[in-house]
Amino acid sequence: MGIEPIKSTRIYEEIVRQIKTMISEGRLKSGDQLPPERDLAEKFVVSRTSVREALRALESLGLVEIRPGEGTFVREMSVEALIEPLAMVMFSQREAIGELFEARRLLEPAIAALAARRATPEEVREMERILGEQAKEIAAGRTGLPQDAEFHAAIASAAHNQAITRLVHGIMDLLGQSREESLNAPGRPMRSHQDHQRVLEAIRQRDEHAAEQAMRDHVSAVETLVVGADGLRKRPR
Repeated sequence: MGIEPIKSTRIYEEIVRQIKTMISEGRLKSGDQLPPERDLAEKFVVSRTSVREALRALESLGLVEIRPGEGTFVREMSVEALIEPLAMVMFSQREAIGELFEARRLLEPAIAALAARRATPEEVREMERILGEQAKEIAAGRTGLPQDAEFHAAIASAAHNQAITRLVHGIMDLLGQSREESLNAPGRPMRSHQDHQRVLEAIRQRDEHAAEQAMRDHVSAVETLVVGADGLRKRPR
């Protein structure tokens, strides 16, 4: 495993550092079982107490899972698992929401362009179905929020890149409340549906540039509504 003898006076932290490095470098993979405490103590040349403290710290970081009677295992890491803890920090912070929208502006137009290139006929039909449902919801006086989220997720899936799909899902989850706020603004649900139709038409026509521009316009319009023009101007460009 390439373990080094411990020299630091803060012993458990050095154990944590080495195991984190092994995970990040792929020497320890999701599902791998770590050696027993006794073996780790011998390899690190430390006490079992220090190993136990390190494993607890790693568990609190979400990197390992300690299963009583079985051992310690490297947890499966996903984009969702990395993004989820941010929700508590970013909740109700306008500046943080602005940064998430900035991430959307960087990601989603490019994703729409990929979808225009890669979407299958079945995926295009699914987008059409979603927007049809959204139109019905809006006509009934509702916001169409579920279909809004579903449409953006469908575009991400049509990009055929799992990392992109997970990132978009994570960002959209964090922005759930602010998206609901924007769709409660007078006239916004219909405008959102029209924006979506423009994006879909570009994807249907395999026009990557048009899809990218339509999505950029859509995200910017929602961002202005949620964050406000003042918030946009305050952020350095």
